[in-house]
Amino acid sequence: MADAFTPEAIEAARKIFAGPVSFLKSAPTLEFIPDASVPEVAFAGRSNVGKSSLLNALAGRNALARTSNTPGRTQELNFFDVGAPLAFRLVDMPGYGFAKAPKDMVKKWRFLVNDFLRGRQELKRALVLIDARHGIKDVDREIMEMLDKAAVSYRLVLTKADKIKPTELAEVAASTAEEARKRPAAHPDILETSSETGLGIPELRAAVVEAIG
Repeated sequence: MADAFTPEAIEAARKIFAGPVSFLKSAPTLEFIPDASVPEVAFAGRSNVGKSSLLNALAGRNALARTSNTPGRTQELNFFDVGAPLAFRLVDMPGYGFAKAPKDMVKKWRFLVNDFLRGRQELKRALVLIDARHGIKDVDREIMEMLDKAAVSYRLVLTKADKIKPTELAEVAASTAEEARKRPAAHPDILETSSETGLGIPELRAAVVEAIG
């Protein structure tokens, strides 16, 4: 269950995301990441969790983040500038848990993400996306462990909430929140979202703005 955002907070976040949102750059390695000059919020999730679609819905744009039917396509850190003047950045982290990924790719992903998480002072929060149809998997717990160890505050966000019945969604949300409460760096409240129906998108925008405040 998500905490309640005031109408004022939701409207303020809507206005920010209605303004300029643009792709800045991709970073295959840490040498290419932009200077940490503004607050950042990172998005993490298993391959095919709907991360790109959610980023597009968040920004109200159809093609801000590239979507693909091929899991594991994003293997770089992608940075997006939000606001004018620049208010903060969104960081699209490479998807994890792709079963057919070569071991060297998995190793490269782990080093890239772990080093980014540990060394990014401006990273205010990570949003860990969980497919509502499946709940938390072991690969999700691995990224949660990484975030806990790096002392990076994170929040769990259920995606594709429109794909299951309301009763099932309530059960998944409850079990996800219960696990979040046991994690040292996890926000106790979760968000339920759907990039297709718009469910939870206003609240997600408000959560992002709250994190960088």
